[in-house]
Amino acid sequence: MESLRLHYAPDNASLCVRLALEFTAMPYATTLVDRANAGQRDPEYLALNPAGLIPTLETPHGPVFETGAILLWLADQRPGKLFPAADAPDRGQALSWLFWMANTLHPTLRTLFHPERFLPAAPSSLRHAARYRIAEHLDLLEAEWSPDHVLQMCYLAPMLRWPALYGGPTEWFDLSHWPRLHLFAQVFEAMPAVRRAAAAEGLGSTPFSYPHPADPPEGRPC
Repeated sequence: MESLRLHYAPDNASLCVRLALEFTAMPYATTLVDRANAGQRDPEYLALNPAGLIPTLETPHGPVFETGAILLWLADQRPGKLFPAADAPDRGQALSWLFWMANTLHPTLRTLFHPERFLPAAPSSLRHAARYRIAEHLDLLEAEWSPDHVLQMCYLAPMLRWPALYGGPTEWFDLSHWPRLHLFAQVFEAMPAVRRAAAAEGLGSTPFSYPHPADPPEGRPC
């Protein structure tokens, strides 16, 4: 396959895709999207991703956008490696959790980080509600989710990192309150593919279990 190109910003949703790419060992290149200067709204970028969001993955068959869609596309290139194949008995359960992450956990995090976009009149109230909902979501994961599939892990791990760093005061969040998720984060971040992705974005040696602000070699998180 021809090389892929990931349009990314440091410590953004594109991190989920970079992690998956490292696990596939597929060749890929990256292009920084300068979010600090609204690079995601440039006409050239909108031609690839009309939603003006990050990430976008350029493929030999055209661009793919939306984090969950990109992850599934990558899984289809390596059937059974990152995610159950189409005819696998556990495919349905795996899809359920993947779409729950995409449709429930990820949007709740967005309301934590950018409440003014969703409720301009009372952003602090929405942020408070988002913290409560995130804790509920993590309670569910702690009780029910098993880290069986790489694709789910690549999506979830960054979302366990971000509440400790972004979205106003972060004292409310401590991943160790969810011991199974904390253990997952420790095991996952020790994997070679994960270490490569973390190094590429300046995330440090404990990016998910004990996160620190990113110090990327290019761009900056925002």
